[in-house]
Amino acid sequence: MATTPLIAFSLRDQIVEHIRNDVLRGRLADGERLNEAELAERFGVSRTPIREALQQLTCEGLLDGRRNVGVKVAHRPPDSIRELVVPIRRSVEIFALKSFFDTITDDDFNNWNVILEQMRIACLAGDFPSISEQDLAFHRAIVRRAGQTDLDAIWASIVFRVRHHFWETQHRNYAEPIAIYEEHVAILDVFRKGDIDAAVEALAANIA
Repeated sequence: MATTPLIAFSLRDQIVEHIRNDVLRGRLADGERLNEAELAERFGVSRTPIREALQQLTCEGLLDGRRNVGVKVAHRPPDSIRELVVPIRRSVEIFALKSFFDTITDDDFNNWNVILEQMRIACLAGDFPSISEQDLAFHRAIVRRAGQTDLDAIWASIVFRVRHHFWETQHRNYAEPIAIYEEHVAILDVFRKGDIDAAVEALAANIA
């Protein structure tokens, strides 16, 4: 099995990111079991960071771990759960935005623009799993900018449980993929104007 190289940062965080993207992009199917030994070989690490990564992804709802059974990719929840999740997600992101809006810097816009450039490339390629990946990365960056670990944990626990919703919505609601990118660019344009009410409205409208 080929080894996937990791950049020097946090082994757990790097492994979490790789496995999360595998799930979000459909490389790991619902119900598929994950083997600690195989993952340790893939990433060239011991089982400890693998176990920690699987625990985090289980908390996020992407994986389902049970004693004496092992860990597998969680099955999607019923569609009706969206009616509960979307308003909660909207509230979390608006709360996060309000907490730091007055202190947004050029570095923040640079960081968001890096994500949106990747989204633009994915839109031009019609790569909806990648578009969804960058969409979630953009919104999570807003939540993380608030600097509250618990807030990020709450966001992740609700968003990743309904991961299928994002690319299904994108396929259905947009005539052309590039419109998804343009909508997010417009959000940043509103942020730049410094009007918190308009910024909240733009962000909220994008969360559906």
